[in-house]
Amino acid sequence: MTLPQRLPASRLLAAIVVILLAMTAVAIASTVVALDALSSARVRSVDEVEPAGRSAKDLNRALLDQETGLRGFILTGKDEFLKPYTDGQKAEAEAVQAVRDRVGDVNHRLSLIEDLSRQWRSEYAELAITAIQLSGPTVGPAGNIERGKVLFDQLRTEIGALQADIAGLSKAARDDLHHAARVVLWLLIGMGVLLVTVIGGLSLLLHRLLIDPLANLAEQVREVASGDFQREIDAHGPRETVMLGEDVNAMRRRIVQELATLDEAKTELQRSNSELEQFAYVASHDLQEPLRKVASFCQLLQRRYGGQLDDRAEQYINFAVDGAKRMQVLINDLLAFSRVGRLTREQTLVDLNEIVRQVVDNYSERVEETGARLEIAELPSVRGEASLLSAVFQNLISNALKFKGTEAPVIAVEVERDGDMWKFTVRDNGIGIEPEYADRIFVIFQRLHPKDAYPGTGIGLAMCRKIVEYHGGTIWLRTDVDSGTSFEFTLPVVPELAEPAVAVQVEEVHD
Repeated sequence: MTLPQRLPASRLLAAIVVILLAMTAVAIASTVVALDALSSARVRSVDEVEPAGRSAKDLNRALLDQETGLRGFILTGKDEFLKPYTDGQKAEAEAVQAVRDRVGDVNHRLSLIEDLSRQWRSEYAELAITAIQLSGPTVGPAGNIERGKVLFDQLRTEIGALQADIAGLSKAARDDLHHAARVVLWLLIGMGVLLVTVIGGLSLLLHRLLIDPLANLAEQVREVASGDFQREIDAHGPRETVMLGEDVNAMRRRIVQELATLDEAKTELQRSNSELEQFAYVASHDLQEPLRKVASFCQLLQRRYGGQLDDRAEQYINFAVDGAKRMQVLINDLLAFSRVGRLTREQTLVDLNEIVRQVVDNYSERVEETGARLEIAELPSVRGEASLLSAVFQNLISNALKFKGTEAPVIAVEVERDGDMWKFTVRDNGIGIEPEYADRIFVIFQRLHPKDAYPGTGIGLAMCRKIVEYHGGTIWLRTDVDSGTSFEFTLPVVPELAEPAVAVQVEEVHD
């Protein structure tokens, strides 16, 4: 069984197809032969023998018409009685020819009947007609009547024998027809039984040679897919199945090797993260303290020796104080950026209306100073970390206040349902952002303006992107606006709280 199992599946299928075609050809040929025999038997019975039997009856009727017409002419001497006699001769010839065309000269009886018919007419009928035409309707010589009776009795006997022979032929033809029909019936039954047997046998063969090996291979592959990568695939069956098993084994070995590499990388990454956390701790404690000292002592120098130093010294001290403060802000922002997604807390339902209200309160002085107008829609509640979501709105609103144009800022916070997500929009009428910078602005430390023009560390939008993606959403800059800046971001809808956003509420703040 090893050799057939290692044959290609294509060769097995080709052999099965050849067998089916050969059996189909034999079945069709047998059916054609049987149907041809059935058709021949039907033609013999219906189109030949039965019409021949009717023609034999016509022949008998034609002879009787001749005898009847002759007898009437003998008794009356009227010529009209000779019409059945003459017509009967024509009908006799047609009937004899019809029988001969369909079944031939059965036992030479047609030839004998023709001879006896001619003999009866020549030795009796024609003589009697001539005598009556000469002497009138009188009885002819007794010897002629007796001779005519003997000849006509022989004709009747032969006609009966012909009809009996044709009846025998008819019975034989019907028997042949029934036999041919039975052959066709049994052939069809045999073909049906053979077809069912062959289909059943081929199904079992295909199941054993193809389906079972594939099912076994699939079961082993599922075990590997479930995580048992040490499971060796043992495939059997056609060559293609065995080759597929070998391919799966090769893939499994590569996965095992890559998993080993990933384990090493994971260990290294854990070590690196541990060092990073240690660095973050140092940055948040050890680095902050020297910066505070530098800033404090520089401020002490400024207060104690204010007015005693020249302008250049005062400028140097201001630079030192400003640099220390900006370094503290940068370190705090970096620490906040690194903690997103790493120091996870339990996510709760967060009311974004309250979040945005707190952000606006924090910037109330800046709002009043710039004469900004805020248009804030009724916002939904989402699941997440309140402090992180607050940072998103804080960065976007603060940027809108910072990068204002010549007119008083107008900041709108809107929301709409988009399938399973809420889509938030924060737009303003500020200086805007060029479309070519749409991706660059979300990269950490990427600034579009110098620090002197617009202060900041370049971490805010990168922080927003990290927070939104941590909550399962996406943030982007709309590039199809005519003026100002429009940021959009999505957050998942909480199914039990999924309600459409309501009308926009407008809050105006003026100088």
